[in-house]
Amino acid sequence: MTSGGSNTPDTPATTGPMTREERLAAQLRANLRRRKAQARAIAKGDGETDTDGGDSAKSD
Repeated sequence: MTSGGSNTPDTPATTGPMTREERLAAQLRANLRRRKAQARAIAKGDGETDTDGGDSAKSD
């Protein structure tokens, strides 16, 4: 809860401006984390997304 200078995994260790490659690498890591979390949620059964087109609740 302290706002002291502790580095979290999402913040870079350097304080200078990031290069393009560093920014892209950070975005790729964040995207991978999101996709893994989404895959775990779907595998667990907590996924709220419809993968079959959205008509599964309707029965004609």
